[in-house]
Amino acid sequence: MAAIALQSAASGLSALSTKLDVVANNLANVNTEGFKASRANFQDLLYVEREQPGVETATGDQRPMGLYVGLGVKVSGTQVSFTQGAPITTNNDLDLFIEGDGFFRVTVEDSLAPGGIAYTRAGNFALNADGEIVLANSEGRRLDPVISIPEDAIRPIQVSADGRVLVRQPGSEALTEVGQLELANFINPAGLKQLGANLFAETVASGPPQEGNPLEDNRGGIRQNMLESSNVDPTRELIELIRTQRAFEMNSQSIRAADEALSTIAQLRR
Repeated sequence: MAAIALQSAASGLSALSTKLDVVANNLANVNTEGFKASRANFQDLLYVEREQPGVETATGDQRPMGLYVGLGVKVSGTQVSFTQGAPITTNNDLDLFIEGDGFFRVTVEDSLAPGGIAYTRAGNFALNADGEIVLANSEGRRLDPVISIPEDAIRPIQVSADGRVLVRQPGSEALTEVGQLELANFINPAGLKQLGANLFAETVASGPPQEGNPLEDNRGGIRQNMLESSNVDPTRELIELIRTQRAFEMNSQSIRAADEALSTIAQLRR
């Protein structure tokens, strides 16, 4: 009946609306440092089985195929792409770029992430009033482990490729190590929970973090005076936007056709 067509087309509109939301969010964050683009994955719904394949017919033959009518589509999940964004040179000594795999660790409330630790690829850092290195955003999340810069340290701060934070103090030409950056890897980063503010949280799906120093155990290295740009491809997203819009229009036409068929059936009863 046309009622199934109506239901299938309505499920298509709902799924495409979700995809439109995902694409719009990607485009909105095209200039967000460390942002990772998402995509909506789809799967078909259950099928009404009207005839089974292989069933013996009245003539003694077997049906070569079945008769199935699908009930539509749904969004099965949103998959985050962790491909690396392009480096942006900033010449800010607390802008850090992870070249390769890994996440910076920052402290958050226990209610946001297990153990009060979240993960980010955004390396735009600054100093707070206590001289601690924090994310340069509205929350000012502290790095974990906490790294404090002495008040009398002479800028610029230096960060080596393996994550050592070095400063020079008055009266000394030698550099003093004041902290060590650590990175975390996940076996399935797509399973991380998205918290907003460029933060991710560990989940059962992501697996536990493998933590350690940069350049060890397949973790990336640190490049100072650079930021990782968003990995959103505007051209691709605009193409997806057009495709989504066209598919939305086609499903709308299906609803109109099903509605007209149902109206015709209702009139026949009269």
